[in-house]
Amino acid sequence: MKQYRIDELRLEDYEKIRTYLDDRFGSSSMEGVYWVPLDSDMLDQVQAAHVDCRPFYFAVVLESSVISFEFLIRTRSRVRCDCIHYASETQRDHIVRFADSIFEKLKILT
Repeated sequence: MKQYRIDELRLEDYEKIRTYLDDRFGSSSMEGVYWVPLDSDMLDQVQAAHVDCRPFYFAVVLESSVISFEFLIRTRSRVRCDCIHYASETQRDHIVRFADSIFEKLKILT
């Protein structure tokens, strides 16, 4: 899996991040997995054409000492479709900026 991964989180940083993600995205049925919606203006041509597959997400997986931001853009309504694929360069840059912004907002040094 292609991803942006930050490791060696301190317990206090893990707690801050978990609270932030819970408040902003809610918890999911899988502990530590958060589904972050991708804005419609970020979709590529195939994703934009697949109206029935919307919304599109990327997953954030938070563990006690690691957080991963997955680069696979997917829909939660289907398992297989042409619109489910790795992030474009623009989408990938957005995911990295999103990840970095969490650390900036929470004043966590990496």
